[in-house]
Amino acid sequence: MKRGKLNQGDAECLRRWWLSLDDNRGDRAQLRRAQSPDDILLTPAFAHFLQVLPKAWIEDVPLSDLAMVAAVLARVKTDISDERATLAKSLATPKEGGSKAAMSELRFQQLQKSRTPQDFFTRLCRAIQLLGSRANVVLLTEDILLWLTEFRYGPSSKPQQRLAVRWASDYYMQMKD
Repeated sequence: MKRGKLNQGDAECLRRWWLSLDDNRGDRAQLRRAQSPDDILLTPAFAHFLQVLPKAWIEDVPLSDLAMVAAVLARVKTDISDERATLAKSLATPKEGGSKAAMSELRFQQLQKSRTPQDFFTRLCRAIQLLGSRANVVLLTEDILLWLTEFRYGPSSKPQQRLAVRWASDYYMQMKD
């Protein structure tokens, strides 16, 4: 698996695993109780996650990154299948019956400027909660993996390929609408 867009097969595999959490509530509970992605690494729920992942993921993606993906996705109760429903757009969209963005501009900026994976994880879990546990699981996974890549290796030299730029564009364009 290459960082960035997930191929169709990987996306389907991820969605199948996420859907299986409804039948494996114990796994979901273990993953949701995690205070950090490192807590996930030693759980049977994470072992089950690794068993269903494509082999390329396990070879290419650090286990700590996969742990964060599993822990965050376990907090999502409703998968938004709309490919345009990015995390940033969803955070800028007012809750039903409201006029303010689901996440304030200040909290959104704090999420974007997370300094450590633990900080990012904590703020991302809060974001999912603010969205009523609704997110596109594939797009969310892509964003998590891209953030972790940029954290380790630095952002792309091309601004349009940077997660922060894409998020800011999505968030502020959605607020404008």
